[in-house]
Amino acid sequence: MQYRQLGESDLSVSAICLGTMTYGDQNTESEAHEQLDYAIAQGINFIDTAEMYPVPPKAETCTRTETMVGNWLKNQQRDKIILGSKAAGPRRGVSWIRGGPSSLDRTNIRAAIEGSLQRLQTDYIDIYQLHWPERNVPMFGQYLFDPAQELDAEGKQKEWVSIQNQLETLSELIQEGKVRYIGLSNEQPWGVMEFLRVAKEYNLPRIASLQNGYNLLNRTMELGLSEILYREKIGFLAYSPLAFGHLTAKYIDDPAANGRATMFTGYAQRYTKHNVTPASAAYAKLARENGLTPTQMALSFVYHRWFVTSTIIGATGMDQLKENIGAWHTKLSPEVLQEIERLHLAMMNPAP
Repeated sequence: MQYRQLGESDLSVSAICLGTMTYGDQNTESEAHEQLDYAIAQGINFIDTAEMYPVPPKAETCTRTETMVGNWLKNQQRDKIILGSKAAGPRRGVSWIRGGPSSLDRTNIRAAIEGSLQRLQTDYIDIYQLHWPERNVPMFGQYLFDPAQELDAEGKQKEWVSIQNQLETLSELIQEGKVRYIGLSNEQPWGVMEFLRVAKEYNLPRIASLQNGYNLLNRTMELGLSEILYREKIGFLAYSPLAFGHLTAKYIDDPAANGRATMFTGYAQRYTKHNVTPASAAYAKLARENGLTPTQMALSFVYHRWFVTSTIIGATGMDQLKENIGAWHTKLSPEVLQEIERLHLAMMNPAP
């Protein structure tokens, strides 16, 4: 396993991070612990979770994942594990979290961190992230910014907690030792730069990382964010490298195959768009023509991109997890990479 510095922090994270969003819904606690044990044995030192997990989010399962991870974490050597978690923001309809996270204000962020620390059975979180922006932005399959969403039903400007206030609260958590470093998730270029600007202007903590979706079907972050990552020395955590299973080709081989796309109808709408199926089929064909599984090619592509610090993988079964981790050793030839670019230009970002 390779280890990389996360942004300008002193965290050295494995190039593969184990995601946990299936724990408590698709995976039992014993299955979760088996996955965690295996990942650690393979050299993975980075675990990612969130207060709202498992997903898709439901009132009856909310926070189960952190509880399962915490029951495992209490028996580990804590300083050997890099633990990431996330605070849910408003505007996503998750009214069951903290009574409805009306904002990322001081009260809500503090309630989020205290709940996570208790469930995770730890005194601190290494990288604490805002799960999505509080302000109006396109995300999770939306791809167009809509200025109309800036106004309420009466035509008045909607209010949101300023980035300065969010950073001030996060700064308190760092000073208290509850958080080591902070990061953003599902953020846009303006937001990343504004967090950096405000941190510099007011001497507040600087973000160490950005966690956004990135895969062969969704490379939108290359169109602006990749330069920011490079110039500002921000670590990038890529999630959904297999596009919710679409890039494994299982839905190409069998549209009714068991998986997130068939189990949770209406969820992950970004993968219901018109070109997802033909693009997935084309990438699967390319992989197989070159002696690779679709999974190996899709993961290797993300694992070895120059701007990816760590790739967050997830699995419901041990066979999947072993294949996903094993794909780290697959290196794509220049010819395969060139053909990937040709397909990308023909069907660019079918799942933004």
